[in-house]
Order: sequence, then C-alpha cells, then structure tokens
Amino acid sequence: MGKTMWRAVVAGGAAIVFTGAVAVPAGAAEGGVSFSRVAVNGGKPIVIGVKGEVEVRAVFRMTTKLKYDFGPTVFPYRGKLDNADTVHSAVITSDCEVVDKAKGICDFEEWLYIDPQHPDFGNEDVGTWKTAARVSLAGDAHDTDDENLPLRIQRATRVTVNASPEPVTQGKTITVTGRITRANWDTHTYQGYAGRTVSLQFKAAGSSSYATVTKAKSSSTGALRTTVKATGPGTWRWTYYGNSTSGAKSSAGDHVAVR
Repeated sequence: MGKTMWRAVVAGGAAIVFTGAVAVPAGAAEGGVSFSRVAVNGGKPIVIGVKGEVEVRAVFRMTTKLKYDFGPTVFPYRGKLDNADTVHSAVITSDCEVVDKAKGICDFEEWLYIDPQHPDFGNEDVGTWKTAARVSLAGDAHDTDDENLPLRIQRATRVTVNASPEPVTQGKTITVTGRITRANWDTHTYQGYAGRTVSLQFKAAGSSSYATVTKAKSSSTGALRTTVKATGPGTWRWTYYGNSTSGAKSSAGDHVAVR
C-alpha cells in the first residue's frame, strides 16, 4: 500500500492531505531524536475486515531538543526505511505531554487508520510489518528510526453456529453446524475458509466459561459439522484461534434446552 494517498496530521490538529502516490519520504535521518516506549495496538495483531476504517491506537515517547514542524508519528512499513511502503491511510498524533521540559522529553498518543476499501489495499498486505518512528524537523529535515518492533496485520474471520434439535432429550444426539469465513481484501467479501481446525465449545447452564468438547475441520466452503451427546442444558459455540494471517474469532452462542 505504498502508492497511496495518505494523511499526515500535525500534533493535536487537523489533517494535511497529500494527493499523490507517496511512500515514506526519502532522505538521510538528521539525528538528535530518540524514540522509546513504542507500543502499537497494545502489542496485539491488527485484525481488519472488509468494510470500515480500522482505528489503531499507539503510544510512544520522543526525546529531542530540536525544533520540529509537525508530527511525530509511528507507522508500519515494509521495504527500505528511506523509501518504504506503508499501510496506513491516516494518522493523528496528540500534542506533547511534557515529561521533562529541560530534556525535551514528551509522551504522545496516536490514532492510526487503515481502510480496507482503499484501492491500494489488498490481500498482499497481510502478514508481518515493521514499525518506524518519524518526526519532521525545521528546515525540511527529518529523523526516521526503525523501532525493531514487528507488527502483524491479519484478515478478519467470521464464525456461525447452529445446534439442533432444540430442545433435545437427555442423552440424545445434537448436531452442531456452522461456517467459518475469512475477509478477502481484494473482493471486499467474506469467503469460505477451508481446512481450518475449529473448536466446538460448551458452556453449561449456570457456568460462566466455555470448555472445548471436540474439534472439526472446515470443508472446502468453510462448512463445519459435528455431533455430540446432550448431557445437560447449555450454550454451544465454535471458536477459531487464528493463525499468522487470520484473526481469532468465536461465534455467537446457541442455547439448547435439555429435557
């Protein structure tokens, strides 16, 4: 998604719009700036569906006595840092929260946005990205640092469930079906996710937690199906624990009364 229109935002202010194909601007880092305490999305993967801009929160600390025009920001990138591809469509950075004025230490909060319907965003953008921090200094200079912080971007999954018959006689067979689908960023649809091992879980009436009863593998269309014995009333659901490219997801629960 390097060839995109994206918006950089001044600290605490409105967006500045760049209308053209841009990547991270090239140029030697000027030095005199250090970043620390960088955390993006709380260290968790960024899971993206097919509609709606995703908001990702980041926090970081910057230390510098140099004057800067706008920024700073942290952002995901791929490729060489001085001419990298980036995956965000917009970024908003807070004003400096002063930690030590004499030393030029500030804490920042940031909101980074990723739009799955952007024309340059697609399935190739899934996987692990790197994280960089950048600030634009006075006089058209800048400082850009690799933070050595991997950032995983995943395709969202959806899971459905249906348990029948309802109600059922104690000891009789319950058939639990469902379907697992995954976001396709090229077509902006959810499509069947084949060959996935998905856990069937049960929460007994009066319990506060689910326990895995058995597992099933999805068909070529993402369909799930298994049978279990009715041991008591409760709620059934399917849970997929995700992988390196796909997010974890549980279905809604389907309650079954047992007579």
